[in-house]
Amino acid sequence: MKIPRIYQNLSKYLKPNKAVVIYGPRQVGKTTLIQDYLSDCKMKYKLTSGENIKVQNIFNSQDFDAIKEYAQDYELIVIDEAQKIKGIGQGLKILVDHVPGIKIIATGSSSFELAGQIGEPLTGRKKTLNLFPVSQIELSQLYNPSEIKEKLSEWLIYGCYPEVVATKNINKKKELLEEVSQSYLLKDILELEKVKSSKILLDMLRLLAFQVGNEVSLTEIAQQVGIDYKTVARYLDLFEKSFVIYNLRGYSKNLRKEVTRKSKYYFYDNGIRNAIISNFNSLELRNDIGSLWENFIFMERLKKRGYRNIFANCYFWRTWDQKEIDLIEEREGKLYGYEIKWREEKLKPPKDWIENYKNADFKVITKKNYLEFVS
Repeated sequence: MKIPRIYQNLSKYLKPNKAVVIYGPRQVGKTTLIQDYLSDCKMKYKLTSGENIKVQNIFNSQDFDAIKEYAQDYELIVIDEAQKIKGIGQGLKILVDHVPGIKIIATGSSSFELAGQIGEPLTGRKKTLNLFPVSQIELSQLYNPSEIKEKLSEWLIYGCYPEVVATKNINKKKELLEEVSQSYLLKDILELEKVKSSKILLDMLRLLAFQVGNEVSLTEIAQQVGIDYKTVARYLDLFEKSFVIYNLRGYSKNLRKEVTRKSKYYFYDNGIRNAIISNFNSLELRNDIGSLWENFIFMERLKKRGYRNIFANCYFWRTWDQKEIDLIEEREGKLYGYEIKWREEKLKPPKDWIENYKNADFKVITKKNYLEFVS
């Protein structure tokens, strides 16, 4: 099954003497996206991988002549897994600044490494695209709303990695997710940050997986996995920067009743979250359906904001007496509150929310209306 991706037509992002940088988790289809684009590309292009030692040496050298010679007579340079090349940002800057008309595509699975190398050197010289696991927006090009809702349990349990979505066999889906979670998920962290123990990282992720939708105490995690608070904070930061989890912070206007010190963490994909805790049970056998639903909706909304250019600051909101709203979007000078519920419920916004944020909106997201919210 061919899955249409949101950035299928990369031509509209390519500009002379600019770089298109595609970030995203491993195995979400960055390489396939490039290969599909190049299969119909009319430009003369050169495609290589950041794992190629010769290419690493050329760009590592920062030698103007060598880098310019590498791109000579080509209109488009494509580097997959660009984060493997030390100093790639400076190398691409040389291409952009000194090869007239050159167009560049670079992909990276690890934002903390690639962004650090590329960000400053390519300021004003790049277009950044974030590619996520398959979104409901993209699936709506394959299925009508009724069909998407029929498959909802599939998205909640097995997630939306492209190969998983394209596979019909349930056991194969499980195998693919186990492979990603065991072999790829922590690869960048283990390689680039020289973290020695993958067991501690996986133990931390399991704890986070059981706390989706709840506030997380770093002190408690430190005690449970047997490492210090600062190391926990550092590992969580690495998880974020390598597209494993998303950190959602509390919202406050400094009202005394509001809680802001802790964070909530969501997984970029439900299937990965379920693989980490080894639970692919059907929905009727689960006691964590609320967490699955909240994680799914939060990430699909994140994809929509990214793909539809909806610019917003995002938070959750909670008071000391346990009044809460799952997701707050601050955009266009207004607050929008969203409560995410698996079961149909008639909910009113919390009294403190109404009193303190008089012009804010409030909406409950359920199975009935979620598609409009995420696509």
